[in-house]
Amino acid sequence: MVKMMATPVHYPRRILLIVTGLTPQVVTETLYALAVQAQEKFIPTEIHVISTGEGVERARLSLLDPATGFFFALCKDYGLQGIHFTPENLHIIEDAAGRPLSDIRTPEDNLRAADFIMHFVRNFCSDASSMVHVSIAGGRKSMGFFAGYALSLFGRSQDRLSHVLVNDPFESLPDFYFPPLQGKVLYSRHNNKPVHTTAARIMLADIPFVRLRNGMPSKLQDRQISFHETVEEVQSSLHFVSLSFDLPNQSVCCGGKSFKLPPLLLAFYLWLARRHVAASGQGAIHWQEADPQEFLTVYTEVVGPMSGSLDRVRQVLSNGFDRQYLEEKKAKINHRLEKELPLEASFYQIATFGDKPFTKYGLRLSPDKIAL
Repeated sequence: MVKMMATPVHYPRRILLIVTGLTPQVVTETLYALAVQAQEKFIPTEIHVISTGEGVERARLSLLDPATGFFFALCKDYGLQGIHFTPENLHIIEDAAGRPLSDIRTPEDNLRAADFIMHFVRNFCSDASSMVHVSIAGGRKSMGFFAGYALSLFGRSQDRLSHVLVNDPFESLPDFYFPPLQGKVLYSRHNNKPVHTTAARIMLADIPFVRLRNGMPSKLQDRQISFHETVEEVQSSLHFVSLSFDLPNQSVCCGGKSFKLPPLLLAFYLWLARRHVAASGQGAIHWQEADPQEFLTVYTEVVGPMSGSLDRVRQVLSNGFDRQYLEEKKAKINHRLEKELPLEASFYQIATFGDKPFTKYGLRLSPDKIAL
């Protein structure tokens, strides 16, 4: 297992994934920005391109021709080695019948593109030894959106998202692929105006994105389901924040999802919630200030006055609370919340306030979100 670090060199597998349209130039421009120009260089071990049938054909001819391919020219100019980029790394989006898409025009085409892009992002991010850099510089806007959204779903702390920018007039020059080591003159197609490549500026815009992977149900990280189904399942786990208790069923309801807690944990959680509401959000308590009888009253409500466990808990607390007792209950409740509410647990978890030995325990949830 590779130890996860943010520096690219620590990852033996470094993947550059680019969605493109009819401008394969974004591949070499992005590679130049990452591997040549960046302060912390990202030299990929492999490059993958996702595009339509025509987009892939343009990339094959202009980038990977053995004699004139601009990918090879870039690697030769700047001494880039060990990058696996072959025609097999050019991936064509297909329609429902398995035919290459020539363009993305219909809602059905968009769904196919979303599933296709998400498949690669999910698989690349499932490799613990990999670092994935996704570029959304080319292709239809929807393709860039799908790539960014897929990385938000499956990306890890080491993965990155970017867009490459090129200054005028080079952005629109079909013969410009990167600033060659030996500068040369290019001519605009519109007015035949000459420009020198030394004036080209390539800028990589790093795009921050929300990483949902750690909060997403683990089953979604591995299942080969569609983009639409993945989004629906993630969405179904997101609810409005609210907290309530169902004592007859010994369960707690968080944002519309109910689940049982062991009686002692349910009583502990309810006890803190009641303190929180009664004190208008200021009910956090230090273990030395906690009243055992106050807690036992709540526990009696949960288990009933005739429960045999009541005497056992009363005996445990006969000398009052200690810090370990509160820490243990807090840890068990928070662990259960993480299991039941992977995306929302932080809203409901028991928090600690202040430094030891003055630590207090309580809820952060707004009191008006708690129904008692």
